Amino acid sequence: MSESEAWEPYALTSEEVLEPGPVAALAALFDDGLPAPREGDELPPLWHWVALPHWPVSSRLGLDGHPVRGDFLPPVDLPRRMFAGGEVVVHRAPKVGETVQRRSIVDSITEKSGRSGKLAVVQVRTELSGMDGTPYVEERQNMLYREAGPPSAPAVPEIAAALEPAGSPFRRTDGQTWEFVTDPTLLMRFSAATANAHRIHYDWPYATRVEGYPGLVVHGPLMSLALAEVLRLDSPASRVRRISHRNQAPLFCGQPAQLRASPGARSVALDLLGPSGPSTSLAVELAEEDI
Repeated sequence: MSESEAWEPYALTSEEVLEPGPVAALAALFDDGLPAPREGDELPPLWHWVALPHWPVSSRLGLDGHPVRGDFLPPVDLPRRMFAGGEVVVHRAPKVGETVQRRSIVDSITEKSGRSGKLAVVQVRTELSGMDGTPYVEERQNMLYREAGPPSAPAVPEIAAALEPAGSPFRRTDGQTWEFVTDPTLLMRFSAATANAHRIHYDWPYATRVEGYPGLVVHGPLMSLALAEVLRLDSPASRVRRISHRNQAPLFCGQPAQLRASPGARSVALDLLGPSGPSTSLAVELAEEDI
């Protein structure tokens, strides 16, 4: 029996406090003029990714900086990993300072063959609830694993290393469009805020020479959070019921990008456009009181 065949999923459960420190860290990182949520305030959409970071012990990290596979995550023998998207359903927004119960488990593993070779999609389901069992958030995340490949373009050192901190990553260009500015400092701070040690986000030699990217890779969750933040900036009182998010293509540090919002009668579509087209998209369903 192979290691992959012998592996079985199990549930990770914990009781955790939504501490105000990580929430304030993300507000400082965005630096967009909105006040940081304080104790007792509802978490903005998707901010539980930062408010509940998971810190694995150092001895359980692999070469790429992620937790070693074969424990909670399956022993997928494909080196490249990316956050491919998922869905978040909000029954009740958790509040800063509140203690919540978290339960996560691998729901499925799907192996495929694509234009770039073999790939595997690992779906993780997470549930957040109150201490009395009241459901707060149901979420599924899709992790995509791919084969290694040669660099698709020559590495450009200045994109990864010679950019000064840009301040807030958000620059409004018109009513529904924002410029999204990235730099190495932004990526490092987001990695720290989310306990994400994946080296493609901060280690330029590893990203370019080992995984074959042309530069540092902007985090998939950061791009999704940036789109959700545009909704907050435009409609701070809106209450979100469901978010479907999809990462279609990587964005590299320093590349030009735009955030665009397309409000509908009962929903909002948001897109992050990189130099080659769509990178990330969000479909947001608003709660009934906002319709």
